[in-house]
Amino acid sequence: MSQTIELVRDLVARREVLISEHGYDELAQDDISVDDILMGVAKAAVVEDYPNYHKGPCVLVLQRDGQQQAIHVVWGIPNGALSPAVVVTAYRPDPVNWSEDFLRRRR
Repeated sequence: MSQTIELVRDLVARREVLISEHGYDELAQDDISVDDILMGVAKAAVVEDYPNYHKGPCVLVLQRDGQQQAIHVVWGIPNGALSPAVVVTAYRPDPVNWSEDFLRRRR
């Protein structure tokens, strides 16, 4: 299990969340609500984990919105900090680029 997603889930439960400017832009572009992001993290499936990323640990996860549509979210924790959980970006994955379950990139 990813330590990053576990920390993110704990931070979201404590409402220690920041959405980056880029994250807000992407949410708006793909018509994704902040509520969907926050509610979906509890059942998120880890797609890619980057615990040693130079800007701080981050993780790409597959979440579902209220209509059970797929959403990819990149959550991060600032380097050297324990809080907040940051929504770096979020988007609806393109089926052309992802496996049918949206967990693996197509080559």
